Amino acid sequence: MEKEHQIFGIRAIIEAIQAGATVDKVYIQKEASSELMKDLMKVMKRGNINFSYVPVEKLNRLTPNNHQGAVATISPISFFDLESLIESVIENGKKPLFLILDQISDVRNFGAIIRTAECTGVNGIIVQKAGSAPVNGDTVKTSAGAVFNIPICKVEHIKDAIFLLQASGIKTVAATEKTDQNIYDISLNEPVAIIMGSEDRGVNPSVLKIVDEKAKLPMFGTIGSLNVSVACGAFLYEAVRQRS
Repeated sequence: MEKEHQIFGIRAIIEAIQAGATVDKVYIQKEASSELMKDLMKVMKRGNINFSYVPVEKLNRLTPNNHQGAVATISPISFFDLESLIESVIENGKKPLFLILDQISDVRNFGAIIRTAECTGVNGIIVQKAGSAPVNGDTVKTSAGAVFNIPICKVEHIKDAIFLLQASGIKTVAATEKTDQNIYDISLNEPVAIIMGSEDRGVNPSVLKIVDEKAKLPMFGTIGSLNVSVACGAFLYEAVRQRS
């Protein structure tokens, strides 16, 4: 974790949240129960801040300083409101191309995907608050700085984002091997949002139930899947090809 992207100490984290800092995630020591820690929990819940309980050894690895049982990561970017972003893209007369990442947790995959999305003209990336990779120094480095050039939206639930996109006339297409439909056989030359799933389980089954279309990449080798950032690049460049 980049030192300039972290805050340690309960009081410091409380003050950062109350001051409106873009706190990406807070790591809390398991079984910590001081009154000040209870105050932090209240502030995090009011601010809808993502947090997780971890062993003290993890906190000690994050910082050698007196963390008091809490370390927070600060995002180097500000996140966009999804509804406002959709309206802006449509009002500007663009043919929307959005990317939804369903709990992709590896920071380097996340950064690589951001870089490809920026290169292919994606209008915005949508991630879920819980279970998604943070935007930190590794993300910035892997994205080659593209993280500063493309809007990223954090939402409570991926399904709510999909419903909002569909209500705005944007087709949702999930990348999954659980279909007979090939990516090259569906239309991406229209308002569309492409959904990529997590590294270990792919797109959530509950998400697959509500998308408009499902598509897969043809596979000819003995290995049954691609790295998610590579697969994402193939999907996005097929959209570029169809729109060119």
